[in-house]
Amino acid sequence: MTSPVLVYFGDDLARYGFGEGHPFGPDRLRAFWTETLKQGLDKRVDTAVPVRCDEQALLHFHRPSYVAQVKAQSKSGRGYLDDGDTPAFPGVFEAACYVVGCDLEGLKHAVEGDHPRIFVPIAGLHHARRDTAAGFCVFNDVGVLIETLRREFAIKRVAYVDIDAHHGDGVFYAFESDPDLIVVDIHEDGRFLYPGTGFTDETGKGAAKGTKMNVPVPPGADDSVFFDAWPAVEDFLRQGRPEIILLQAGADSIKGDPITDLAYSPRAHGHAAKRLCRLADEYCQGRIIAMGGGGYNRTNLALGWNEVLAAMCGGT
Repeated sequence: MTSPVLVYFGDDLARYGFGEGHPFGPDRLRAFWTETLKQGLDKRVDTAVPVRCDEQALLHFHRPSYVAQVKAQSKSGRGYLDDGDTPAFPGVFEAACYVVGCDLEGLKHAVEGDHPRIFVPIAGLHHARRDTAAGFCVFNDVGVLIETLRREFAIKRVAYVDIDAHHGDGVFYAFESDPDLIVVDIHEDGRFLYPGTGFTDETGKGAAKGTKMNVPVPPGADDSVFFDAWPAVEDFLRQGRPEIILLQAGADSIKGDPITDLAYSPRAHGHAAKRLCRLADEYCQGRIIAMGGGGYNRTNLALGWNEVLAAMCGGT
């Protein structure tokens, strides 16, 4: 009997990283999987090799001129893809296409029902805009996923939950006026951390007013803050009655991350995933796609992401 949980793992997915020693280095995937093996979770999930998307899929979200720019700089390996956070490297286009491709292939499995729960550890690149990279994010795989859900699967009501320490600005502002995208984003207060956005009064625009929830928390916020905030998250999602749930499970919100200031334990990630899986079973035919997002302390991301994986398997 196959597992309901499908995890994408392989060298092509690990290629998305900006060199050894960089916070977003290519060793992040191996750190996660080493802990997966240690906990024996590999025996409770099915695995799939990375899949590369085609260029047309990228154009569901990104501007053609930007895709062309990434392709050109991928060949040269020089310069930055934004104002200085996201460097080009040889093969960056192909590496980023594997991130998007895993999401999209996972989506097919989720919709078809053979694996309703999908985990893509190197994914959730939530800062990239339609026309530029940002914050280590080249292509916004979440944005591509949302657009593809509507275009190819006729799924309109999508819930996006983001527990990364950074506000998912690339997703939020791209869909700020979209009433069918329900957003809940719990993050470190933008007054203290990049990208400086995601305040409580940002709840959507026009017809989408009231479909977005930003929950900025102060530096040093711990599990008590997260768990206190969570019931309102569930109430908000229930009101939206989504058809599928997307979780960006960034582990940079766990205590000890080198570039953020929050102090969750991995339990917060397990709790979020467990509760969202229950909501997915209730409203979404079980369909949930989780993405690893940020996390730059390797021990933290290994433990946090495996808490998510255990919850998706029915544990924690």
